[in-house]
Amino acid sequence: EADDELHAPDKKTTDIEHDGNAWSKRGVLNLGFLLFLCAGIMALFIGYPVAHALLSAPLSTQGAFNIGGLNASGQVPTMPGNWGLIDLETPQEVQTLPSWKDPSKTMQLVFSDEFNTPEGRSFYPGDDPYWEAADLHYWETNNLEWYSPQAVTTANGSLVITLSEQNTHDLNFQGGSIDPTYRNKFCFTGGYVETSLVIPGANNVLGLWPAVWTMGRNLGRAGYGATLEGTWPYTYDTCDVGTVQNQTVDGQPEAATVNGDTGKGGVLSYLSGQKLSRCTCAGEDHPGPKHDDGTFVGRSAPEIDVLEAQVRIDQNTFVAEVSQSAQWAPFNRAYIWNNDSDNMILADPSISQLNSFMGNVEQQATSVVTATNASCYEYDGGCFQTYGFEVVSIYSASALYRPFFPPQYITWISSGKISWGLNVAGLGADSSVEISARPVPQEPMYLLANLGMSTNFGPVDLNHLQFPVHLTIDYIRVYQPSDAINIGCDPPDFPTEAYINKHLEAYSNPNLTTWRGDYGQPFPKNSFLGQC
Repeated sequence: EADDELHAPDKKTTDIEHDGNAWSKRGVLNLGFLLFLCAGIMALFIGYPVAHALLSAPLSTQGAFNIGGLNASGQVPTMPGNWGLIDLETPQEVQTLPSWKDPSKTMQLVFSDEFNTPEGRSFYPGDDPYWEAADLHYWETNNLEWYSPQAVTTANGSLVITLSEQNTHDLNFQGGSIDPTYRNKFCFTGGYVETSLVIPGANNVLGLWPAVWTMGRNLGRAGYGATLEGTWPYTYDTCDVGTVQNQTVDGQPEAATVNGDTGKGGVLSYLSGQKLSRCTCAGEDHPGPKHDDGTFVGRSAPEIDVLEAQVRIDQNTFVAEVSQSAQWAPFNRAYIWNNDSDNMILADPSISQLNSFMGNVEQQATSVVTATNASCYEYDGGCFQTYGFEVVSIYSASALYRPFFPPQYITWISSGKISWGLNVAGLGADSSVEISARPVPQEPMYLLANLGMSTNFGPVDLNHLQFPVHLTIDYIRVYQPSDAINIGCDPPDFPTEAYINKHLEAYSNPNLTTWRGDYGQPFPKNSFLGQC
């Protein structure tokens, strides 16, 4: 059989190319196809993502840290639907409210959690888009329990925090604490916080410490002692002796060394000084921002409490009440603030009175206790009551950093009514201890709810307390003036993210109890002390 043309070496054809020329028609076609294939792959894996990023509208964080306001991992929960800042089950009729201070002004809902669905919600780290349960011992207040995520869940349309008698981490009790603090999940600056809850336990047994409260976001993380040294409970933006350790230099002013904490020899303050003060020297480690004169804005972790529920004995009678407070530093002489009728406004003096606790070496308190419905304790009827506070601070661009730019106030709500109000003039300058005025907290604030026990708060009657007990919260909602919406944990006026990331170990390790000791970082140099 004759060979075909391909195997006939002596036969020349015009159809088959034998010279190996790369630029022959066949070579060009092969090369062109390979180039086309490579271009397609590059367009798919490089060109399309770049074009999509450039041409797409930026995704909203909805006031939180991650895209869509979702959880810290950036993953979308598989549970459908209800994961925005405003709970879809919040009734339409409460989406707006009049201001308690000025009913002519409208407050708009910016955050809510009704805790209705899903049943048995988990608050272990990463399981919830906004809340995270603590897993630590709250040693700062000598609590008797370990805070565990196991103690926090949802049931029957409410958040339930359980305090039980069980051995855990070498402690005899287990409680719970929940907040959105880690990874910038939700913060707000100014507005109205409202919650409806059942107070745990019985109205005739002392010892429980249920609380709903707020703290200046993020520079101090509750339970993480290193982050609180030099930040809590300051709210201060002046460079003077109020920023330094113990509020004194060489024993002066003398008024800061007497008539203070009777348990500490009358000393006024044991605070280590305001770490991120207006006195911070240029070039030092400070998150900013700066005033027009080049000095840093004083930064801190202030605290305002919605409520701390308690039972006390008055002439052999049990009194069910709540304390509603704000904590401050630096301190007035003898912790006495200007609580005259212009600055401490009691709505009903027959049920509200100034708290006998005014302060100690760790804090100054502006606090009022108000009698509450004794039938709304867990084992005495279990009805829900509404508590809250409305705060106006300086956070608009035009008013920023102008102390006492009117108005600044905090108004507290107990049992659905105004209980008392604080005007900021009550925390004015105190020449006797040489400190200046303290503004209503200007930092972005975050929410906390917890249930525990501590003799720091009052007597603990372990012989009569019934376990388990439950703090049951129907909802938590946050409103802001409709013309002054300001949510987010890292606003340009009060940046925090870069500073926290720089010191992430301190903000993620609760075993570091001090900034300068355990964490091993210095305080910034202070110009008032001549350190610049």
